[in-house]
Amino acid sequence: MTTVLPTIGEYEAAARGRLAPAHYDYFAGGAGEEITLRANETAFARLALLPRVLRGAGSPRTGITLLGSSLAMPVLVAPTAFHRLADPEGERATARAAATAGTVMIVSMASTMAVEDVASAASGVTLWFQLYLQPDMDFTETVVRRAEAAGCAALVVTVDSPARGRRDRDARNGFDDLPDGMCCENLRDGDRVRPIVMSPEVGWEHVDQLRRMTRLPIVLKGVTHPADACLALDHGVSALYVSNHGGRQLDTVPAAVDLLPAITAAVGGAVPVLVDGGIRRGTDVVKALALGASAVAVGRPVIWGLAADGERGAARVLGLLRDEIEHALALCGVASVRDLGPDLVRPC
Repeated sequence: MTTVLPTIGEYEAAARGRLAPAHYDYFAGGAGEEITLRANETAFARLALLPRVLRGAGSPRTGITLLGSSLAMPVLVAPTAFHRLADPEGERATARAAATAGTVMIVSMASTMAVEDVASAASGVTLWFQLYLQPDMDFTETVVRRAEAAGCAALVVTVDSPARGRRDRDARNGFDDLPDGMCCENLRDGDRVRPIVMSPEVGWEHVDQLRRMTRLPIVLKGVTHPADACLALDHGVSALYVSNHGGRQLDTVPAAVDLLPAITAAVGGAVPVLVDGGIRRGTDVVKALALGASAVAVGRPVIWGLAADGERGAARVLGLLRDEIEHALALCGVASVRDLGPDLVRPC
């Protein structure tokens, strides 16, 4: 690539031209008829920003602190699997892009690079680790110890996956495993690589066991119901992460941003609330923060940048979002992302 692309949509188009069709569909696709996948993006178009004027706000400030981690902007790199399908450097390139952007990368349990290698690839990067609680809690503890030793600052526990989502694109493409030479490196157990077990037997007692296992903050990812948000507080989690898994698990779940206000109301500020799903512009970030999110996470946009132009592309996508956030804040008359509130958003 010889030119910098101006929008995330154009990075996606470039990525589609470079990726194998089955790999593009794996990243882009969702469950079932992809109703939730589409809803995640269209929900932001149904929200309008209502700017204030003559505020004398000065240059916008985008930095935040989240669970002890300092971020240059309220955008994290969401956990996504199989980055080596997008670029040979895989998650190492993504980590360097996150370091350049001054933000947190959440390393997927299904990373094609070991968490230790991701940590060593980028000086100064802040990593969190995404974890599927395994019915074999001894193996879960092994993975947690690796994440701790690699310097990860939090655990992001995905809880919306008692079974795998049914993804029609993958079924049509026959995509059910990684190519030769790639595997989920965080699942190595001696001389074998375990599969990720998604089990309907995992319950709140497993969260309690994890809480006793580690001192790292626990972020519960995949919360969509306010009752579960309240239960999570009872079980000592440090943050909640509103997510429908990018539309990749249960189809027809509402858009994540539509679920956000009820979750933030349920927790009443007791813990930070994150959200992902459908974020493609800085204005989307501003809308989510105004509705109560402490920060957002982006997955597919980073993959599009990575596939289009490796580390530079991923870093450019993150930089583009920060530029757009600053621009939107200035036009809304807001000095800082901390000053955003629901009065700045209304339904179209």
